[in-house]
Amino acid sequence: MITRKLIASLMCATALIAVSAPATMASEDKSGENAMAMADGDGGAVAQAAMAHDMFAYAVANKNAVAALAAAQVMMSLGIEDVERDKETKDVEGHDGVEEGEGKDIPADAVAMLAAAKEYAAGDEALLGLIEDVEAEGSRGRIGGASRTLSRLRAGKTDIFKVPFYGGRLAELAIIGDGDADLDLVVTDENGNVMCLDRSYSDKLYCSWTPAWDGYFFIGVKNMGRIRNSYYILTN
Repeated sequence: MITRKLIASLMCATALIAVSAPATMASEDKSGENAMAMADGDGGAVAQAAMAHDMFAYAVANKNAVAALAAAQVMMSLGIEDVERDKETKDVEGHDGVEEGEGKDIPADAVAMLAAAKEYAAGDEALLGLIEDVEAEGSRGRIGGASRTLSRLRAGKTDIFKVPFYGGRLAELAIIGDGDADLDLVVTDENGNVMCLDRSYSDKLYCSWTPAWDGYFFIGVKNMGRIRNSYYILTN
């Protein structure tokens, strides 16, 4: 039988639990900057993909077959998934929007990197045999890789993405352009605080930070050039 004494005891116990509940059960303070000290560990698939494209840029500039092959091998080892992302596109303030060409259709992938490696090998049978071995081995994509979205951004336009990241985990972002035009990058949290800002004259950009809580971040990619840039946005 449930007595008044038992009910009183249960009410007291409930009150004690409420008082002693851990802070994580309380409403989380999401004011201020959504960032904390960087999480331990090196960057994952996003950082490796960005490194591979930097390596391939070096290979193209120097017609280096070995560097092109190494870049292709890195890309083939990553589990990169193509996903759809909603975006908003606006005009870049101060840009007249004049274009001087269409530009390439897509940034280099592992197939294009291997094709360049063959071209740069210039009849070196030993190196060509190595490239063919890598082709035959195929992709070894791993679980937990990056996700990417292709966007074709016209001159004088800005793409804005709203992307969620987990609190307490390293957040990674890379922009891999096709080389036709300069891209600028800015990342802010929901409170308008800047996480990343890159205005360097490049279309291959990488940044990382550690959110303090689960939240959305706004990623702005600006085409500052005169030609359309087809780029990938990669996140972990």
